Amino acid sequence: MTEDVVVLGSLRNRLVVILTGGAALLAIILFLFVRGYATLIAQQGQDSILSASVSSILDAAVLRDGNVELDFPYASFSMLNTSADDRVFYAIYADDVLLSGYEGLAVPQLQAGNEGTFASATYDGAQIRMASATRTLIGADMPRQISVTVAQTQDALSDTLNRISSNVALFGIGFFALATALSFWATSTTIGQLRRLTTAVTRRGPQDLSPFSKPVPSEMAPLVGSLNTLMLRLDHSLKQSEDFIAEAAHRVRTPLATVRSYAEATLQRVKNLENRNALRAMVRAIDESSRAAGQLLDHAMVTFRAENLNREDVDLVELLGDLVQRMTPIAEMREVTLKLDVREPTQMPGDPILLQNAFRNLIDNALKYAPSDTVITVHVHAAPTLSVSVKDQGAGFPADEIHKLAGRFVRGSDTRDQIGSGLGLTIAQDVAQAHGGKLILSNRPEGGACVTLQF
Repeated sequence: MTEDVVVLGSLRNRLVVILTGGAALLAIILFLFVRGYATLIAQQGQDSILSASVSSILDAAVLRDGNVELDFPYASFSMLNTSADDRVFYAIYADDVLLSGYEGLAVPQLQAGNEGTFASATYDGAQIRMASATRTLIGADMPRQISVTVAQTQDALSDTLNRISSNVALFGIGFFALATALSFWATSTTIGQLRRLTTAVTRRGPQDLSPFSKPVPSEMAPLVGSLNTLMLRLDHSLKQSEDFIAEAAHRVRTPLATVRSYAEATLQRVKNLENRNALRAMVRAIDESSRAAGQLLDHAMVTFRAENLNREDVDLVELLGDLVQRMTPIAEMREVTLKLDVREPTQMPGDPILLQNAFRNLIDNALKYAPSDTVITVHVHAAPTLSVSVKDQGAGFPADEIHKLAGRFVRGSDTRDQIGSGLGLTIAQDVAQAHGGKLILSNRPEGGACVTLQF
């Protein structure tokens, strides 16, 4: 029972948490990586444009009569146009003297011939990106060093990165959702193997201890191997117990028959009433013990054969007719009429030995409890379902005990005066279940008990 099992969490939930957690971590890493890479690429693009602007300004600078002249190129700033109308700042220095531009714009210290440096800073309350370069102009009197810095705000770059981040975030969410769905599918598929194994074991009958032979994943092989080993050990133990019961019943029944014959012979010679009563009680006890031993033997045989049914086409009319004929002398001794009621030929696939054993126990029970001058009828019905019913005209089953009378060694409260072991109905029920049927106990409206084996 599952309520007796100590449960520590859910394997399915653990797998889902691990897989979805991994998917979430991968989605975050993917977002950060793509955003960082996009920032790098966008920044490189802006740096290239700023560098080109600086180079165009430096190319326009000339030295005449010791003075720096600069024909400011229009393209140097027009190439910096953006959709966000970013602001552009610049500063041009000649030997550290500002020639043109924004005086407050910090210019890094550059060596002559430096092809350019890039830096990020804050200017006029805005985040800017700067590109700087220097060049030496050679004149007649002395060389002059020209330094140019061009800076631009990053509104367009931020907008571009925000759009990229939004798209990447949506992609990451989609990736996470897909990974989550796949994780649920993967865990369901994985756990499904365990569920199928559980279902296969649960659907087995109480006597089915054969090894589990269906293919399973390699990870489940040790579990199935241990389960098969356990079932083999249990099957071996049960067979040993059944063999012991059968052997014990056989060894007990033989000497009991001998003791009974001596007790009956002695009863014929003894005249004392007290001794005769004692011998009668002895014979009754021997009969009860002998019957119990016989039914224990029958039960062990039924249990063994039920696991390995020897199925063949059984003619129920012929089988029951032979059984009724052989038990008629017993019925006549008890002044009871035994009758077989068959409407049509009826056959079924089954084990004839088990079926005969079950029907014999049912008829024997009816003979024990049927009053004198009554009729016991064995009905065979082929439709709507195949069934065999044994009906008597006795007192019937106790209504408050009828649900448990088929249990092993269970006898009704009204059977104290009858010899029995409480195994007859159990044997019949086991035979019915072995053939895929069931045992039904009921009381007849007109009086008497009805026991039906329905297949």
